Amino acid sequence: MKRKKAALYDPYLNTLGGGEKHILSLLKVLEDNGIETNIFWDDNLCSEIKNYLGMKFDKINFLPNIFKKKGLFKKIGVLKNFDYFFYVPDGSYFFSSAKKNFIFAMVPKKNLYPIGPLSRLKAFNYKIISNSSFTQKKLSDWDIDSELIYPFIDQRLIDLKLSCLKKENIILSVGRFFSHLHSKRQDLMIKTFQRLKTKDRRLADFRLILAGGLKKEDEDYFNNLKKVIGDDRQIVLKPNIDLDNLYDLYARSRFYWHFAGYGIDDRKNPELVEHLGISPIEAMASGNVVFCYKAGGPKEIVVDQKNGFLFENEEQLLNAMVLCLTDDNAVSKITNQAKRLACADFSYNNFKKKVEEVVL
Repeated sequence: MKRKKAALYDPYLNTLGGGEKHILSLLKVLEDNGIETNIFWDDNLCSEIKNYLGMKFDKINFLPNIFKKKGLFKKIGVLKNFDYFFYVPDGSYFFSSAKKNFIFAMVPKKNLYPIGPLSRLKAFNYKIISNSSFTQKKLSDWDIDSELIYPFIDQRLIDLKLSCLKKENIILSVGRFFSHLHSKRQDLMIKTFQRLKTKDRRLADFRLILAGGLKKEDEDYFNNLKKVIGDDRQIVLKPNIDLDNLYDLYARSRFYWHFAGYGIDDRKNPELVEHLGISPIEAMASGNVVFCYKAGGPKEIVVDQKNGFLFENEEQLLNAMVLCLTDDNAVSKITNQAKRLACADFSYNNFKKKVEEVVL
Protein backbone atom coordinates (compact mmCIF):
# COMPACT_ATOMS: atom_id res chain seq x y z
CA MET A 1 0.00 0.00 0.00
CA LYS A 2 1.36 3.42 -1.00
CA ARG A 3 2.43 5.58 1.95
CA LYS A 4 0.35 8.74 2.39
CA LYS A 5 2.07 12.11 2.21
CA ALA A 6 1.51 15.43 4.00
CA ALA A 7 3.01 18.84 3.29
CA LEU A 8 3.16 22.23 5.01
CA TYR A 9 3.72 25.73 3.75
CA ASP A 10 4.24 28.32 6.48
CA PRO A 11 5.71 31.62 5.22
CA TYR A 12 6.68 32.46 8.81
CA LEU A 13 8.42 29.17 9.53
CA ASN A 14 11.82 30.66 10.38
CA THR A 15 10.22 32.58 13.26
CA LEU A 16 10.13 29.26 15.15
CA GLY A 17 7.72 30.56 17.76
CA GLY A 18 4.79 28.95 19.54
CA GLY A 19 2.62 29.02 16.43
CA GLU A 20 5.25 27.17 14.43
CA LYS A 21 5.59 24.56 17.16
CA HIS A 22 1.82 24.11 17.10
CA ILE A 23 1.53 23.52 13.35
CA LEU A 24 4.64 21.31 13.30
CA SER A 25 3.07 19.26 16.09
CA LEU A 26 0.17 18.50 13.77
CA LEU A 27 2.69 17.11 11.28
CA LYS A 28 4.31 15.08 14.05
CA VAL A 29 0.98 13.39 14.81
CA LEU A 30 0.70 12.50 11.14
CA GLU A 31 4.22 11.08 11.17
CA ASP A 32 3.28 8.99 14.22
CA ASN A 33 0.44 7.62 12.07
CA GLY A 34 2.87 6.49 9.38
CA ILE A 35 2.39 9.47 7.06
CA GLU A 36 5.38 11.00 5.24
CA THR A 37 5.91 14.66 6.25
CA ASN A 38 7.22 17.43 4.02
CA ILE A 39 7.77 21.18 4.28
CA PHE A 40 8.03 23.65 1.42
CA TRP A 41 11.10 25.60 2.51
CA ASP A 42 14.41 26.07 0.74
CA ASP A 43 16.59 25.52 3.83
CA ASN A 44 16.68 22.46 6.06
CA LEU A 45 15.58 23.63 9.51
CA CYS A 46 15.72 20.27 11.32
CA SER A 47 18.45 21.32 13.75
CA GLU A 48 16.71 24.64 14.53
CA ILE A 49 13.39 22.87 15.09
CA LYS A 50 15.07 20.46 17.48
CA ASN A 51 17.15 23.07 19.36
CA TYR A 52 14.58 25.87 19.66
CA LEU A 53 11.32 23.93 19.78
CA GLY A 54 12.49 20.65 21.30
CA MET A 55 10.90 18.68 18.46
CA LYS A 56 12.45 15.77 16.62
CA PHE A 57 10.96 14.09 13.57
CA ASP A 58 12.04 10.63 12.46
CA LYS A 59 12.36 12.13 8.99
CA ILE A 60 10.99 15.31 7.54
CA ASN A 61 11.70 16.40 3.98
CA PHE A 62 12.37 19.99 2.98
CA LEU A 63 11.18 20.64 -0.55
CA PRO A 64 11.85 23.58 -2.91
CA ASN A 65 9.56 26.44 -1.96
CA ILE A 66 7.20 26.59 -4.92
CA PHE A 67 5.22 29.39 -3.25
CA LYS A 68 7.98 31.96 -3.62
CA LYS A 69 7.24 32.22 -7.34
CA LYS A 70 4.09 32.80 -9.32
CA GLY A 71 2.67 29.89 -11.24
CA LEU A 72 -0.78 28.46 -10.64
CA PHE A 73 -0.27 25.29 -12.66
CA LYS A 74 3.08 24.57 -10.97
CA LYS A 75 1.42 24.58 -7.55
CA ILE A 76 -1.50 22.48 -8.74
CA GLY A 77 0.85 19.98 -10.35
CA VAL A 78 2.95 19.57 -7.21
CA LEU A 79 0.16 19.58 -4.61
CA LYS A 80 -1.82 16.82 -6.32
CA ASN A 81 0.84 14.42 -5.03
CA PHE A 82 -0.16 15.03 -1.41
CA ASP A 83 -2.94 13.55 0.69
CA TYR A 84 -2.80 16.38 3.24
CA PHE A 85 -1.74 19.98 2.78
CA PHE A 86 -1.46 22.60 5.55
CA TYR A 87 -1.16 26.33 4.89
CA VAL A 88 -0.45 29.15 7.35
CA PRO A 89 -1.95 32.15 5.53
CA ASP A 90 -0.31 35.46 4.74
CA GLY A 91 -3.45 36.75 3.00
CA SER A 92 -2.81 35.24 -0.42
CA TYR A 93 -4.79 32.21 -1.59
CA PHE A 94 -4.38 29.62 -4.29
CA PHE A 95 -6.18 26.52 -5.52
CA SER A 96 -4.88 23.31 -4.00
CA SER A 97 -5.13 19.91 -5.67
CA ALA A 98 -4.19 17.97 -2.52
CA LYS A 99 -6.83 15.52 -1.30
CA LYS A 100 -7.36 17.28 2.06
CA ASN A 101 -6.45 20.91 2.68
CA PHE A 102 -6.21 22.89 5.90
CA ILE A 103 -5.68 26.55 6.78
CA PHE A 104 -4.02 26.98 10.16
CA ALA A 105 -5.34 30.14 11.83
CA MET A 106 -3.03 31.44 14.53
CA VAL A 107 -3.46 35.21 14.09
CA PRO A 108 -6.99 36.71 14.31
CA LYS A 109 -6.44 39.32 11.62
CA LYS A 110 -9.32 39.64 9.18
CA ASN A 111 -7.35 40.26 5.99
CA LEU A 112 -5.45 36.99 6.42
CA TYR A 113 -8.51 34.88 5.75
CA PRO A 114 -10.76 34.11 2.75
CA ILE A 115 -13.32 36.90 3.10
CA GLY A 116 -13.84 38.12 -0.48
CA PRO A 117 -15.51 36.11 -3.27
CA LEU A 118 -12.26 35.22 -5.09
CA SER A 119 -10.35 34.10 -2.02
CA ARG A 120 -13.39 32.10 -0.85
CA LEU A 121 -13.50 30.40 -4.24
CA LYS A 122 -9.80 29.53 -4.04
CA ALA A 123 -10.23 28.17 -0.51
CA PHE A 124 -13.44 26.24 -1.18
CA ASN A 125 -11.84 22.87 -0.38
CA TYR A 126 -9.89 23.99 2.71
CA LYS A 127 -10.91 23.28 6.29
CA ILE A 128 -9.79 25.88 8.83
CA ILE A 129 -8.11 24.98 12.13
CA SER A 130 -8.00 27.60 14.91
CA ASN A 131 -5.24 27.60 17.50
CA SER A 132 -7.39 28.97 20.35
CA SER A 133 -10.93 29.71 21.43
CA PHE A 134 -10.17 33.43 21.05
CA THR A 135 -9.08 33.00 17.41
CA GLN A 136 -12.04 30.73 16.68
CA LYS A 137 -14.51 33.28 18.04
CA LYS A 138 -12.97 36.07 15.97
CA LEU A 139 -13.18 33.99 12.81
CA SER A 140 -16.81 33.23 13.64
CA ASP A 141 -17.47 36.99 13.84
CA TRP A 142 -16.29 37.13 10.21
CA ASP A 143 -18.59 34.20 9.22
CA ILE A 144 -15.71 31.75 9.03
CA ASP A 145 -16.18 28.31 10.57
CA SER A 146 -13.21 26.51 12.06
CA GLU A 147 -12.19 23.53 14.15
CA LEU A 148 -10.38 24.26 17.42
CA ILE A 149 -7.19 22.35 18.17
CA TYR A 150 -5.33 23.58 21.23
CA PRO A 151 -1.62 22.80 21.41
CA PHE A 152 -0.11 20.54 24.05
CA ILE A 153 2.59 21.12 26.65
CA ASP A 154 5.64 18.99 27.26
CA GLN A 155 5.08 15.85 29.34
CA ARG A 156 8.03 16.89 31.49
CA LEU A 157 5.99 19.83 32.77
CA ILE A 158 2.89 17.73 33.30
CA ASP A 159 4.93 15.21 35.30
CA LEU A 160 6.21 17.86 37.75
CA LYS A 161 4.97 17.25 41.29
CA LEU A 162 4.09 20.59 42.89
CA SER A 163 4.91 19.32 46.38
CA CYS A 164 8.49 18.57 45.29
CA LEU A 165 9.25 21.98 43.79
CA LYS A 166 11.48 24.44 45.65
CA LYS A 167 10.17 27.84 44.72
CA GLU A 168 12.27 31.01 44.77
CA ASN A 169 11.27 34.66 44.74
CA ILE A 170 11.29 34.85 40.95
CA ILE A 171 8.78 36.50 38.65
CA LEU A 172 9.18 34.85 35.27
CA SER A 173 7.95 35.80 31.82
CA VAL A 174 8.63 33.84 28.65
CA GLY A 175 8.21 35.17 25.13
CA ARG A 176 10.13 36.23 22.09
CA PHE A 177 11.88 39.60 22.33
CA PHE A 178 10.24 41.81 19.68
CA SER A 179 8.30 45.06 19.60
CA HIS A 180 5.80 44.59 16.76
CA LEU A 181 2.38 42.96 16.43
CA HIS A 182 1.47 41.07 19.63
CA SER A 183 4.61 42.10 21.49
CA LYS A 184 5.14 40.44 24.88
CA ARG A 185 5.79 43.95 26.31
CA GLN A 186 8.99 43.18 28.21
CA ASP A 187 9.61 46.94 28.27
CA LEU A 188 6.45 47.51 30.27
CA MET A 189 7.16 44.59 32.61
CA ILE A 190 10.55 46.05 33.50
CA LYS A 191 9.11 49.46 34.34
CA THR A 192 6.20 47.92 36.27
CA PHE A 193 8.51 45.73 38.33
CA GLN A 194 10.74 48.67 39.18
CA ARG A 195 7.72 50.63 40.41
CA LEU A 196 6.03 47.80 42.29
CA LYS A 197 9.05 46.82 44.34
CA THR A 198 9.18 50.38 45.69
CA LYS A 199 5.45 50.31 46.51
CA ASP A 200 5.54 47.11 48.56
CA ARG A 201 8.63 46.01 50.48
CA ARG A 202 7.56 42.34 50.21
CA LEU A 203 8.59 42.48 46.54
CA ALA A 204 11.97 43.99 47.32
CA ASP A 205 13.83 40.67 47.25
CA PHE A 206 12.15 39.33 44.09
CA ARG A 207 13.89 38.98 40.74
CA LEU A 208 12.27 39.50 37.37
CA ILE A 209 13.58 37.07 34.75
CA LEU A 210 12.61 37.58 31.12
CA ALA A 211 13.40 34.65 28.83
CA GLY A 212 12.70 34.13 25.15
CA GLY A 213 13.93 33.89 21.62
CA LEU A 214 15.91 36.74 20.10
CA LYS A 215 16.47 37.25 16.38
CA LYS A 216 19.02 39.55 14.80
CA GLU A 217 16.36 41.91 13.47
CA ASP A 218 15.10 42.50 17.03
CA GLU A 219 18.44 43.34 18.63
CA ASP A 220 17.69 47.07 18.78
CA TYR A 221 14.60 46.37 20.90
CA PHE A 222 16.64 44.03 23.12
CA ASN A 223 19.39 46.64 23.58
CA ASN A 224 16.78 49.22 24.53
CA LEU A 225 15.52 46.84 27.23
CA LYS A 226 19.01 46.70 28.68
CA LYS A 227 19.09 50.49 28.78
CA VAL A 228 15.78 50.59 30.65
CA ILE A 229 17.10 48.04 33.16
CA GLY A 230 20.25 50.06 33.76
CA ASP A 231 22.16 48.77 36.77
CA ASP A 232 19.15 46.99 38.34
CA ARG A 233 20.61 43.58 39.21
CA GLN A 234 17.20 42.17 40.10
CA ILE A 235 16.16 42.09 36.44
CA VAL A 236 17.72 39.41 34.24
CA LEU A 237 17.36 38.91 30.48
CA LYS A 238 17.86 35.39 29.12
CA PRO A 239 17.74 35.40 25.29
CA ASN A 240 17.69 32.15 23.32
CA ILE A 241 17.65 29.97 26.41
CA ASP A 242 17.59 26.22 25.82
CA LEU A 243 14.62 24.11 26.91
CA ASP A 244 16.32 22.41 29.87
CA ASN A 245 17.21 25.75 31.44
CA LEU A 246 13.81 27.17 30.61
CA TYR A 247 12.02 24.30 32.32
CA ASP A 248 14.31 24.71 35.31
CA LEU A 249 13.23 28.37 35.50
CA TYR A 250 9.56 27.40 35.36
CA ALA A 251 10.13 24.94 38.23
CA ARG A 252 11.89 27.53 40.43
CA SER A 253 9.73 30.58 39.74
CA ARG A 254 6.95 31.59 42.09
CA PHE A 255 5.02 34.01 39.88
CA TYR A 256 4.50 34.34 36.14
CA TRP A 257 3.65 37.58 34.31
CA HIS A 258 2.09 37.89 30.85
CA PHE A 259 1.67 41.45 29.55
CA ALA A 260 1.00 40.80 25.84
CA GLY A 261 -1.81 43.04 24.60
CA TYR A 262 -1.52 45.49 27.48
CA GLY A 263 -3.73 48.52 26.82
CA ILE A 264 -5.20 47.07 23.60
CA ASP A 265 -8.92 46.58 23.00
CA ASP A 266 -9.08 43.00 21.72
CA ARG A 267 -12.44 43.67 20.05
CA LYS A 268 -10.96 46.38 17.83
CA ASN A 269 -7.45 44.99 17.33
CA PRO A 270 -7.49 41.24 18.04
CA GLU A 271 -4.24 40.75 16.11
CA LEU A 272 -2.33 42.91 18.61
CA VAL A 273 -3.13 40.86 21.73
CA GLU A 274 -2.07 37.37 22.75
CA HIS A 275 -3.77 34.91 20.43
CA LEU A 276 -3.28 31.85 22.62
CA GLY A 277 -0.67 32.06 25.38
CA ILE A 278 1.02 28.67 25.70
CA SER A 279 3.72 29.94 28.08
CA PRO A 280 1.20 30.83 30.84
CA ILE A 281 -0.14 27.27 30.55
CA GLU A 282 3.39 25.89 30.86
CA ALA A 283 3.79 28.09 33.93
CA MET A 284 0.53 26.73 35.37
CA ALA A 285 1.80 23.18 34.96
CA SER A 286 4.98 24.21 36.79
CA GLY A 287 3.26 25.56 39.89
CA ASN A 288 3.56 29.26 39.12
CA VAL A 289 0.81 31.70 40.07
CA VAL A 290 -0.05 33.23 36.70
CA PHE A 291 -0.95 36.90 36.23
CA CYS A 292 -2.17 37.74 32.70
CA TYR A 293 -3.37 40.94 31.12
CA LYS A 294 -7.10 40.54 30.50
CA ALA A 295 -7.19 40.26 26.72
CA GLY A 296 -7.07 37.66 23.97
CA GLY A 297 -6.31 33.99 24.53
CA PRO A 298 -5.36 34.11 28.24
CA LYS A 299 -8.77 35.42 29.32
CA GLU A 300 -10.29 32.29 27.73
CA ILE A 301 -8.09 30.05 29.90
CA VAL A 302 -7.39 31.92 33.14
CA VAL A 303 -10.34 32.12 35.53
CA ASP A 304 -9.63 35.09 37.80
CA GLN A 305 -8.79 34.08 41.38
CA LYS A 306 -9.51 30.42 40.57
CA ASN A 307 -6.53 29.19 38.55
CA GLY A 308 -4.68 32.49 38.20
CA PHE A 309 -5.29 36.22 37.99
CA LEU A 310 -6.43 38.60 35.25
CA PHE A 311 -5.59 42.28 35.54
CA GLU A 312 -6.31 45.44 33.58
CA ASN A 313 -3.96 47.85 35.32
CA GLU A 314 -0.97 48.04 37.63
CA GLU A 315 -3.08 48.46 40.78
CA GLN A 316 -5.00 45.23 40.13
CA LEU A 317 -1.74 43.39 39.49
CA LEU A 318 -0.20 44.63 42.72
CA ASN A 319 -3.30 43.75 44.77
CA ALA A 320 -3.33 40.23 43.35
CA MET A 321 0.36 39.75 44.10
CA VAL A 322 -0.03 41.03 47.65
CA LEU A 323 -2.87 38.53 48.18
CA CYS A 324 -0.54 35.73 47.08
CA LEU A 325 2.20 36.96 49.39
CA THR A 326 -0.15 36.99 52.39
CA ASP A 327 -2.43 33.98 51.85
CA ASP A 328 -0.69 30.63 51.42
CA ASN A 329 -3.99 28.75 51.31
CA ALA A 330 -5.22 30.83 48.37
CA VAL A 331 -1.95 30.20 46.53
CA SER A 332 -2.22 26.46 47.13
CA LYS A 333 -5.77 26.32 45.79
CA ILE A 334 -4.92 28.41 42.74
CA THR A 335 -1.77 26.49 41.78
CA ASN A 336 -3.47 23.12 42.23
CA GLN A 337 -6.44 24.21 40.12
CA ALA A 338 -4.06 25.54 37.45
CA LYS A 339 -2.10 22.29 37.45
CA ARG A 340 -5.28 20.26 36.95
CA LEU A 341 -6.31 22.44 34.01
CA ALA A 342 -2.92 22.18 32.30
CA CYS A 343 -2.76 18.41 32.71
CA ALA A 344 -6.37 17.75 31.72
CA ASP A 345 -6.72 20.04 28.70
CA PHE A 346 -3.22 20.32 27.25
CA SER A 347 -1.80 16.80 27.23
CA TYR A 348 -0.32 15.23 24.11
CA ASN A 349 -2.92 12.46 24.18
CA ASN A 350 -5.75 15.01 23.97
CA PHE A 351 -3.96 16.87 21.20
CA LYS A 352 -3.26 13.70 19.20
CA LYS A 353 -6.86 12.53 19.53
CA LYS A 354 -8.19 15.88 18.29
CA VAL A 355 -5.77 16.04 15.33
CA GLU A 356 -6.72 12.53 14.26
CA GLU A 357 -10.41 13.41 14.58
CA VAL A 358 -10.16 16.60 12.50
CA VAL A 359 -7.47 15.69 9.96
CA LEU A 360 -7.39 11.94 9.32
